[in-house]
Amino acid sequence: MAGYLTTHVLDTASGRPAEGLKIELYRIEDGGRSLLKTLTTNDDGRTDEQILPEAEFALGTYEMVFHAGDYLKTRDFLDVIPLRFTMAEDSHYHVPLLLSPYGYSTYRGS
Repeated sequence: MAGYLTTHVLDTASGRPAEGLKIELYRIEDGGRSLLKTLTTNDDGRTDEQILPEAEFALGTYEMVFHAGDYLKTRDFLDVIPLRFTMAEDSHYHVPLLLSPYGYSTYRGS
């Protein structure tokens, strides 16, 4: 089984999926980062395509940047949320984000 990467963003303050949230994916190598793609969440809080489908999947360190301030229409506290993680096996990596105006949490989902 080849690996792939997905996400799901939930707005816990409204109790709904976070629609229209911009996400950037970077690959981290040699102390720098390279932008791989930019996606936006749909009405279910997911991206219309896998962030990294099997054909593009590679082991390594990545950073997903969630543009929470633009989505929340405020920068009173949260603006940009970077999540850096390592994919060390050919598997499904699901990186969800639970978001509110004043906090967030994440975990490796299934």
